[in-house]
Amino acid sequence: MNSKDAMYSWHLSLRVDRPVEGCSIRPHAYMYGKKLDSNDPNHHNNSNSTTTPSHHTKTSREPPPNHEFSYRWFRGPTVEPCAYEGCPRRTSFSPHDWSKHALGGSGCSLQCVSAQSSLFKATFCNSDCFVKAWKTQYTTQSSGSNSDGGNGNNSIPQARSSTPLRKRTGSYCDDDRSVGSSSTSGIDGNYIPATPGDNNHNNNNTNSATMNNPYSTQSNEDTEWIEISRDQLYIPHTEDIGRKLKVEASAYSVDTGELLMHRVVKTDLVLSRTPEPEKRNLVTAKPAGGGGARFRIVTYNILAEIYATQQQYPYADLWALSWDFRFQNIIREIVDVGPDIVCLQEVQADHYESHLYNAMHEAGFEGVYKQKTRQAMGMTGKVDGCALFWRRTKFHLVESYSIEFNELAQRQVTQGMGLNPRSEEGASILNKLSKDNVAQLVVLETAQPSMSRGNREPNQVCIANTHLYSNKDCPDVKLWQTLHLLQELETFIMARGPANLPLMICGDFNSTPDSAVYDLLSRQLVHPGHPDVNTGDENGPSVLPDIMSITHSHMLGSVYNTVLGEEPKFTNYTMQFKGVLDYMWYSTRNLRPLSAAPIPDESVLTRHGDALPSTQYSSDHLMQISDMQIVSGGSR
Repeated sequence: MNSKDAMYSWHLSLRVDRPVEGCSIRPHAYMYGKKLDSNDPNHHNNSNSTTTPSHHTKTSREPPPNHEFSYRWFRGPTVEPCAYEGCPRRTSFSPHDWSKHALGGSGCSLQCVSAQSSLFKATFCNSDCFVKAWKTQYTTQSSGSNSDGGNGNNSIPQARSSTPLRKRTGSYCDDDRSVGSSSTSGIDGNYIPATPGDNNHNNNNTNSATMNNPYSTQSNEDTEWIEISRDQLYIPHTEDIGRKLKVEASAYSVDTGELLMHRVVKTDLVLSRTPEPEKRNLVTAKPAGGGGARFRIVTYNILAEIYATQQQYPYADLWALSWDFRFQNIIREIVDVGPDIVCLQEVQADHYESHLYNAMHEAGFEGVYKQKTRQAMGMTGKVDGCALFWRRTKFHLVESYSIEFNELAQRQVTQGMGLNPRSEEGASILNKLSKDNVAQLVVLETAQPSMSRGNREPNQVCIANTHLYSNKDCPDVKLWQTLHLLQELETFIMARGPANLPLMICGDFNSTPDSAVYDLLSRQLVHPGHPDVNTGDENGPSVLPDIMSITHSHMLGSVYNTVLGEEPKFTNYTMQFKGVLDYMWYSTRNLRPLSAAPIPDESVLTRHGDALPSTQYSSDHLMQISDMQIVSGGSR
């Protein structure tokens, strides 16, 4: 086929997440072209001009040029969310009431299409409400018959409940489809969409373009749709709750400014903010006298967006998995606890820059970040890591370091084992150990040092934050990472003199209490018969030293085990796994746990979802909280 005879189909894709009050929403607009096959019927269009088979597709002799988008947002009229009068969603727009869990798993609205039913065109939020309302419906006469039978008596029976006959103009199932049409496409009609950079909301223009604008106040069909923004990003407000939004995306040629295509989609109903979760009470440990500075510390795996997929969490709503929704819940949960030190895992690099650091800084914190050593998953910033924050009025930073386990693996192969990393054995070991995990290490000093009996109390604390390898089939790799982390901390602390530096190690260790990792941390050694150190040749090359060398000098205790007498039942709660993976370890010589917040019961966790994440808990992990106190060496 001659290249000059080539034809292209242009497509404009536009999607927007469910809007929630206070959570920014950004349209996902994408314009692309496909070269048509000679057998495609659209290929034989002989017109030199562009054709428009539909409002968001068209054919052209040229591929789409470089383009940019402009956006317009509109707020719709109030609508009745469900015709069944016993439905709680008639008065509530809480995310809890509109989740798949609350709707019975379907999440799809229904409309009665029986013209002879008193419920004709009535819309229901789910099948359960429709079934309940159907029990009260009655058959109506056709519109062509005389309703009083010619004798003045109304022959239509009264409903057996308070569910009346209502007219409906649309179905909620339209929310996922474009509401544009040939008259709103901006291609053939006179209506002119907003041009890039045009932020003037002039609603008084009465020219022909405005008269043809379907969102204009002069329009008969959409008189209650009001333009509210021309920014790409929109944050729903209180007045948007219970209404639908429309977003229009218009693609313009960068070179000529010509309108290429445009599309309009309608959102679901705007939901209100997620209600605050129940306050987590702290259980206080047995009181002890003396001691120095006190601080509250939390550790929390917040679930990076790159892992929060519908495939991984099919029981969760797609909109409840979106970062903008989860971020609002997560940051509120962290700040409401009132911590002084915050250790976070699975912090996505781009979100640390765009969301988390700014929010924590406004809340009075300073912080550092270390991303994993692997390449980003797709676009820049799509890689997770660890973040560590401290309250500025409580602490100031003395030292900050990061640990890359890939670098430690390289050092062990070349220096510890004397192997060439390019040799078969060296490469095999490096391949097994290089999992891109990292750890953070900071030394913090209290802003106002404690004084007792005229003597200066210890006022520094070392905090380590880490996220170990997640593969359950590689316990030896996790044990190797833990051992080398402890060795690095030994070297670091011993270099600072005989005065032992108080130490806390927090994070997601991806290891349960029956693991060798837990034994090493809590008992300073691992039993030779432990299955995690006897994995066999099928698990790849041996990476662990002799069992007698798997030890360390730290005297560590688990905060939760010390305060509550046992580890929680779980810190990670999904449909696939429920168990403890997260811990807060402390040096027993010079730190004392004062309290810990128990993990919520299963009945609380499953109130708004089958598992985590849910509309209430926006990570698949649960935050651990503790009050700690620095004590003089040797006292507990």
